[in-house]
Amino acid sequence: MNRIKYLLRVLSGARFKKMNKVLNICKERCGKSKIFMFFDMIWCAIRYGAGYHDYAIFAFYELDAAKRDTYVTRLRNKKIISLCNNDAFDYVFQDKDEFSKRFAKYMKRDVLRTEELTLENLTAFCKDKEIIFAKPNNGVSGRGIEKLNVSDFESMEQLKEYVLDPQKKFGLLEQAIVQHPDVSKLYPLAINSLRIVTLVDDSGVPHCMYCTFKMGDNGKFVDNLENGGMCVVVDRETSCLTGVAHTSRLEVLDRHPWTGIVFDGYKLPYINEAVELCLEAAKEIKEMRHVGWDVALTVDGPCIVEGNNYPGYDFWQLPEQTPDKIGIMPVYRKLLPGLK
Repeated sequence: MNRIKYLLRVLSGARFKKMNKVLNICKERCGKSKIFMFFDMIWCAIRYGAGYHDYAIFAFYELDAAKRDTYVTRLRNKKIISLCNNDAFDYVFQDKDEFSKRFAKYMKRDVLRTEELTLENLTAFCKDKEIIFAKPNNGVSGRGIEKLNVSDFESMEQLKEYVLDPQKKFGLLEQAIVQHPDVSKLYPLAINSLRIVTLVDDSGVPHCMYCTFKMGDNGKFVDNLENGGMCVVVDRETSCLTGVAHTSRLEVLDRHPWTGIVFDGYKLPYINEAVELCLEAAKEIKEMRHVGWDVALTVDGPCIVEGNNYPGYDFWQLPEQTPDKIGIMPVYRKLLPGLK
């Protein structure tokens, strides 16, 4: 029923126009008939729960039925999350204030909630800090976050007035993370972070499903792909970046456009420690078994930036990352016997 509803939404108005744009992109790549691929997209939506973006980004137009069936798609990802996560606990990850309370020992940095803010505790909070981050309690893709230089404000009173401005809707202030020099070299203006996705199986054992590395670009201080960032796969055995990076526009980059550093083979610090940190954090809320963790790498080790209760599924399945054209669905099926 969910797949039929999805098809009806796609075939209506604006979504059909977007689908047509994707068909044009696919035709440019493979030369196949748009009419053929249109009906093939419909079939993939029915058979594999694949959205039209899935069809393009995973290059389904090149895959046979057996290989298509190995990919986690849009609707399959929803199924995985519905099996693993109790949406009554989504607020723990959607509310940054709540998250900071639950996962303080994994965040490893000072936090000041605006609801508790006074001139005295703000002064104490900023005493040894040149930069702080002001964040709304609710927000995605870095929206609403501001990087504040304490010296830009004439007084603590002025800073207090700014962060308590009701139009800003800031929920908490955070100590700035100072990332490891080897991470900063790749792109120094943002806190570049690992995206580590964990799954707790039916017996309560946490597993790392995949690990990728996100970086900012274009002078921005966030690393989200929606804000012009990029991601590249991390080889956990070597702690090195491997292959090429992708943007949300599916651009393929072999080096960072801002610094010129080549990705493939670039070694990152504390990868094993970061994975272990997330595996421990994954056991904190038994009602949320499938989580995407953003992890920063500092001189002193990894620290969790935030958790995502609806982690992405495309990072580990793009064509350059799957030379054998096998997606990650078989791993999920092994760990979740109830998944079809």
